[in-house]
Amino acid sequence: MKSGATASVLLFAVTIRPIFAQSPKDSKRKFDEAERRIVYLAPAAFKELPANVSRELQRRRCKVPQEAFTTKQNNIVRGEFVKPGQTDWAALCSNRGVSSILIFWDGSEKNPSVVAVAEDRSFLQGVTPDQIAYSGRISPVGRDFIMRHYNAYGGTTPPPIDHQGIDDAFIEKASVVHYFHRGKWLKLAGAD
Repeated sequence: MKSGATASVLLFAVTIRPIFAQSPKDSKRKFDEAERRIVYLAPAAFKELPANVSRELQRRRCKVPQEAFTTKQNNIVRGEFVKPGQTDWAALCSNRGVSSILIFWDGSEKNPSVVAVAEDRSFLQGVTPDQIAYSGRISPVGRDFIMRHYNAYGGTTPPPIDHQGIDDAFIEKASVVHYFHRGKWLKLAGAD
């Protein structure tokens, strides 16, 4: 090995050592602190959200976790999730540290679908050697995104795509697309 390469390997080892040198207790403490620092917004903060949907989210005591990579409000989205031409709303609803995606059909607050229940903590990741942040995000995606990711990664064969799905992402890690077809939510390949 050349001396320049040796120096690079040593520099890399010294740089990452603090991350891996932490005891499990220190690591747990840092994740506990990061979990307490997750930024949540009240549904009322989303001015574009229909009032009836906002009230239902508030009735359910939902808080909307905000991913740390942007200053824009996120995790409430509008899309055509059941059929073309119908405006539906999807919201990441956190209650007591557990989030689920609620889908409000045609802007109605009645009987929303619930998918992807997960602990908020499971979407924490190191974003710098010293910072852990929330990294969950939902967004509407169409046929091009769905087919591009299916062709790249395989997985469940998509049905004919005529409306949008919901990309449920752990930013910089992976995602899954929730796609409504024939009365059921399918899980299709997202980013890997």
